[in-house]
Amino acid sequence: MPTEPSSPRSDQPTDQPAPQPAARPARRDLLRTGLATGATTLGLAAPTGQATAAPTAAPGATPADRTLTLTGHLPTGAPDFLHLPVEVPEGVREIAVSYGYDRPPVPAGTPGNSCDIGIFDERGTDLGGPGFRGWSGGFRTEFSLSRGAATPGYLPGPINPGTWHVVLGPYQIAPQGLEYHVEVTLRFGAPGPQFTPHYPAERARGRGRAWYRGDCHLHTVHSDGRRRPEEVAAGARAAGLDFIVSTDHNTSSSHAAWGPLAGPDLLILPGEEITTRNGHWLALGLKPGQFVDWRYRSRDEEYPRFARQVHRSGGLVVPAHPYCPYVACQWKFGYEQADAVEVWNGPWTYDDESAVDTWDGRLAVALREGRSWLPALGNSDAHSEPQVIGSPHTVVLAEDLTRDAILDGLRAGRSWLAESSAVALDFTVTGHGRRAGIGEELTVPADAPLDVRLTVSGVPGGTVRLLTDEGQMHQESLPADGSGTVIWRTTASLAAYVRAEVRHPKADGTPGRGNSMGPDLPWGAMAALTNPIVLRTGDR
Repeated sequence: MPTEPSSPRSDQPTDQPAPQPAARPARRDLLRTGLATGATTLGLAAPTGQATAAPTAAPGATPADRTLTLTGHLPTGAPDFLHLPVEVPEGVREIAVSYGYDRPPVPAGTPGNSCDIGIFDERGTDLGGPGFRGWSGGFRTEFSLSRGAATPGYLPGPINPGTWHVVLGPYQIAPQGLEYHVEVTLRFGAPGPQFTPHYPAERARGRGRAWYRGDCHLHTVHSDGRRRPEEVAAGARAAGLDFIVSTDHNTSSSHAAWGPLAGPDLLILPGEEITTRNGHWLALGLKPGQFVDWRYRSRDEEYPRFARQVHRSGGLVVPAHPYCPYVACQWKFGYEQADAVEVWNGPWTYDDESAVDTWDGRLAVALREGRSWLPALGNSDAHSEPQVIGSPHTVVLAEDLTRDAILDGLRAGRSWLAESSAVALDFTVTGHGRRAGIGEELTVPADAPLDVRLTVSGVPGGTVRLLTDEGQMHQESLPADGSGTVIWRTTASLAAYVRAEVRHPKADGTPGRGNSMGPDLPWGAMAALTNPIVLRTGDR
């Protein structure tokens, strides 16, 4: 069994100003920032560097700041990470880093230069090791950290002497190569007060066994988002959510900021989005301060190790937006270690349609082979305005509004997906004196008649689709007020499972094939999607 990485020591305060980039990228474009991932070997010529000479300090005086400049060239095909060693002497109170790289013109259709950055302390850069001190991907050009404070994305803590490493992640390299320039400033002085983390509670005031709404994929200024944690918490409350999961890219730094922002009405769970070169995955419900490494590819066979790490802490492993069309976003690790899969990410698009189709196909195979099936999740992946927190979100049946109860409900598939809190539904199958709901099993004689009932509201003029392992078996339109009940009859001999979709009408108001997203998309955009009710044959 591999050694589990130790948790980072602390977090950073939330009063850091949010970055102000000149342009505001779209949600899918934001997925391309902060994507430092892959193998960890170097195999390049050593970078060049020159330290400025520090003036001799008078006895008892604080040494002057010291700056190290590191430059170098990375050719096309360079390894995924470049480790730049920095010797940190005694007496350093703060490390400040800035960097840049050239962006030469490239032919149309050819990726240009893109390079991420982070830092590891004297404990080393080993994969899953304890040395991680922060990552900002390509979202920031400078950062600093000290004992009591750090730029969002980085971890406050002791600035111990030894060999630290600034780590560059050349995400894309132009045909001309990439010229980088890094400046590291060591500031001397008293270390200052220790940072005090404020982690969120694992329990909120719930309603007992009930349906709870939550968004499990959200970003803040601690990675590539533009919302502060307090803005995300306010947005979650405005969206009518009961819980959220913090999933900043490749860092645990936001965990200790959430304590004062949670409350009796909002459960906040720590998490992380792990962005590898072969896909992204969500670690949901991590222990406070727990960090999950991302620096590997599928062929490195390291992913199962980190999935086990999350499982040991009681958290969930969830592949995210598996068909996202951008480089490094498509999921390549398989689903053996997954607890659920994110099939709906932000506003409904073609890649969500593909994710649902693949998920549905896997349901039939899993049930045929007697294996457990993979529940579906929907999340907003919101980074900044105008992306809407809670659109979509997952509605989960849990015993109470606690970390363990919410994770248990998600793991069991007792959940459905909604585009907003305006959408409500109830989905059941009854027959032979028995009843089952979403995520449950119903065992009945093979030919016993079963009534499938869906009651929905909040989707004016929408279309209800009832699907089994044979595909769509029933379709019915909702009235103009968006509320209605649909009933359809089947048997366990004809359906291994049944699930429901509620779709918006096409742009022309009709429920048939095609919509405003393109003539070839079969149905209108999703408004709600349930996990299946499994039907088993038996005489008991």
